[in-house]
Amino acid sequence: MTGSYNRRVEPNERLGDLTIAAFVDRLASAAPVPGGGSAAAIAGSLAAGLVVMVASLSQDRPKYAEHAALHAEAITAGRALVGRFLALADEDAVAYSGYGVAMKLPRDTDEEREIRAAAIRAAARASSDAPFHTVQACAEVVAYAEALAGRSNRNASSDLEVAALLSVAASRSAAANVYINLPSISDEEASRDLFSRTEDLADQIERVASQAREAARSGNARDPLESRNE
Repeated sequence: MTGSYNRRVEPNERLGDLTIAAFVDRLASAAPVPGGGSAAAIAGSLAAGLVVMVASLSQDRPKYAEHAALHAEAITAGRALVGRFLALADEDAVAYSGYGVAMKLPRDTDEEREIRAAAIRAAARASSDAPFHTVQACAEVVAYAEALAGRSNRNASSDLEVAALLSVAASRSAAANVYINLPSISDEEASRDLFSRTEDLADQIERVASQAREAARSGNARDPLESRNE
């Protein structure tokens, strides 16, 4: 973690309420937040939004009627994921701000140094957890993109490709923010575990994204999925 910590995210401030231009302007400033973790979560929200769009464009169309249950589920889940990603963008910014606050704690006495070290560890863990949750959410989005490929409006197949690509970009970007914070957790076992889970999940997302893109590009219709609730 580098950079100055001259700006904190206010508790009632939500990045999702900003216009796109305002968010990008904030991102391009010298302020440390929002940063890469929030940007990754926003990218994930775009992927989820595209999943909802493709499913919505496929609803109530006789040609895709046999996939109606999938479309309805993808719309509901995708909208929830959009909200989750936007919340994670805020969570990442707040966690990173908390790290800056911890770094500025006094360290003149042994007690103060202990308090500061504990605060840094807690902030680092929060700064790792937020992007890890973004990776988890990306796995859900790309799964829906893959499921919809060949089972949704063919005219929107390229949008599923974009959703899959954004899922990969968001997950790998979020993973980078997990990894950079791990050393500050000062717990080797926990760090190894979180690194392994993050890397495995990011690899899985890339595999599913590749399948989604292949299915979308083929233009071939696919059989209905079995009930996802069974």
